[in-house]
Amino acid sequence: MTQQQLGLFADPHEGPAGLRYAENFIDATAEQELIGRVATLPLQRFQFGAFEGNRRVASFGYRYDYALQRLAEADPIPDWVLPVARQAEAWAGLAEGSVRQVLCTEYEAGIGIGWHRDKPHFDKVLGLSLGAPCKFRFRRRSGDKWERHTLEALPRSLYLIDGEARSQWEHSIPPVEAKRYSITFRTMKGR
Repeated sequence: MTQQQLGLFADPHEGPAGLRYAENFIDATAEQELIGRVATLPLQRFQFGAFEGNRRVASFGYRYDYALQRLAEADPIPDWVLPVARQAEAWAGLAEGSVRQVLCTEYEAGIGIGWHRDKPHFDKVLGLSLGAPCKFRFRRRSGDKWERHTLEALPRSLYLIDGEARSQWEHSIPPVEAKRYSITFRTMKGR
């Protein structure tokens, strides 16, 4: 289900080019298993430079080091997340093994994430939404106005951000109403 804002898209259900979405990508049992795995990780508050975010994260494969302003190697992607990573790759039409970075995130009620684009070192971004739904907002400047789109990311759903959605649009999540987890799968540029 999507929500149109400002009527700037030709079709009220379309969003940015390159944004794909699938409801019920995994079943409820798999969702609970993944939540249990993420919840037991040594999650740390998200660090970006001198600032600390309220969401808690664990990175695998690679992580962006804001102090050094570059990618750094992280712990290997855990075996328990590989089956869903392979399933996401297949859904997105990617070669097996394309996902090289995984970010597990916990959002407590009242926590969100501000407007941003993922670092340019990454290419395609896939996100698995777990626990509670969220409003996944997109915006891009169009003259002196903003084009906007909101996707209601339901639990167990998967989204892909590619193309214009990845290169021209920012995204954010306003504070969630209940605890939410996500597993973000990223491919790498030029790797």
